[in-house]
Amino acid sequence: MDQVVVHTGQHYDALMSSSFFDDLGITPPDHNLEVGSGTHAVQTARIMERFEPVLLRERPDWLVVYGDVNSTMATALVAAKLGVRIAHVEAGLRSGDRAMPEEINRIVADRIADLLLTPSRDADATLRREGARADQIVFVGNVMIDSLLHAMPRAQATGAARRLGADGSHVLVTLHRPSNVDDDARLRAILAALAAIGKDRRVVFPSHPRTAQRIAALGLSLPGVDLIAPLPYHDMVDVMARAHAVITDSGGIQEETTALGVPCFTVRENTERPITITEGTNQLVRDLATLPSLVEGVRRPAHPPRPEGWDGCAGERIIQALVQV
Repeated sequence: MDQVVVHTGQHYDALMSSSFFDDLGITPPDHNLEVGSGTHAVQTARIMERFEPVLLRERPDWLVVYGDVNSTMATALVAAKLGVRIAHVEAGLRSGDRAMPEEINRIVADRIADLLLTPSRDADATLRREGARADQIVFVGNVMIDSLLHAMPRAQATGAARRLGADGSHVLVTLHRPSNVDDDARLRAILAALAAIGKDRRVVFPSHPRTAQRIAALGLSLPGVDLIAPLPYHDMVDVMARAHAVITDSGGIQEETTALGVPCFTVRENTERPITITEGTNQLVRDLATLPSLVEGVRRPAHPPRPEGWDGCAGERIIQALVQV
């Protein structure tokens, strides 16, 4: 089986893009579409326009798309119209909130995919309720945990947490969703909660470029909160694995903290990864005023559960599914 990697360039900042190829030991992409930023419509259109000639030239047996970003939906649409079979990794995840652009991307990709590769059993059930055929759905487990487990030895060797003065009592924060960072009142409330936590604990906040710009625009002083540049992947894993707790709005970090047994507080109204709540350490926080007390009162589980299929072998099961269809 030969794999051709196409990097759309939807995430184009070096710290959010090329560094991951280096950090995860992935060979440079065979094609880089360099679509850059733009509105959802502009970005989706650019991806489709630039991806079509690549697909026509490569003529693959399968297009494998991951997750729920604009690249997922846009490339799947191109493949569907050219008659190329589509496999969607992380199929069946739903938040139930169509105000989230990612929810639209997930739904569209699942509707036109030929093979639905699910990370959890609840995703299987969701797809069956939506009318997917049983022979389309293959439970493979969580490929993101493959990357996490593979990264752990190198992450532990970075010394990133020690270098940042994160001694295990620290709280790690990530925020990037428009519902949190583009609403001034909402962002102020989150930052006020972080400042309250920062009175007693070190708060390490690697800031997504958009988030950093929004915080700077508010001109707020945040004593006790260390706003830093995005961390390389292995550094981030080390700081996260050693944290007292994590505050985030990221879907992926909800999963990683569950696998690591680190308490996670998700500042969102909903989550497309309910398994992190039912089997993991994740809690949704809708009332931001309660966040400081929740963080202070939480304890890491002595024996954290690890959901089925979160065992580092999801990638192997994906290959088996592609070969067998």
